[in-house]
Amino acid sequence: MTTSADQQNGMKILVIEDDPTVRTLVKAVLEHRGNTVSVAETASEGERLALENNFNMIILDLRLPDGNGYDVCEKIREEGVTTPVLVLSAEHETDVKIKILNVGADDYLTKPFNSEELMARLDAIARRSVPKGVDKELVCGQLKVDLITRKMIIKENEVDLTNNEFNLLVYFMRNKGKVISQEELAKNVWNIHFDTQTNYINVYISYLRKKMREHTDYDFIETVRKKGFVFQCE
Repeated sequence: MTTSADQQNGMKILVIEDDPTVRTLVKAVLEHRGNTVSVAETASEGERLALENNFNMIILDLRLPDGNGYDVCEKIREEGVTTPVLVLSAEHETDVKIKILNVGADDYLTKPFNSEELMARLDAIARRSVPKGVDKELVCGQLKVDLITRKMIIKENEVDLTNNEFNLLVYFMRNKGKVISQEELAKNVWNIHFDTQTNYINVYISYLRKKMREHTDYDFIETVRKKGFVFQCE
């Protein structure tokens, strides 16, 4: 039988919580089950970490010293972060729960809570986040992308990616062999209109290539002059 601890093993989780007692407890429970935990004590720090890193789960308090969880959740959803969010809050009112769910949270757990219920909620969210019939990994020669842990694996080496790097790699792998323009990448990876005056797409491709080259000499991403890029398998 697979337990919650088994299901959650190896996840990268962000805990945004200003109460040191709750923060320490949650971190200890998660790490005991083999997860890697990052913590933030403020809304601004939590928002920054959520946007800059690639987490499997976010645990979010509503009352924070410099803001609130509603704004954090709404902001990261607007920026395209799809990481599941579990809210931990002492607020019991139904309208509070409805409000945070409507801005993008996935579940709500009222404080005080039982550690086993916390893990059960995370387990349920993780199962829902990968619908049946959806690929759990993409493979291209010695390169593999785990869609559950959101990691790149090259020659058995696990490589952490930021949200933007991960989404870019997944789009390339799902369109391997096809020449993809910068305009297409901007629209389908970042959901924005491409600005010819900016260089951010080349920057993220450079970041991705650098991480790949730490483990292989093969250049998966080929630049096609004046046309874009093509992703090729070994």
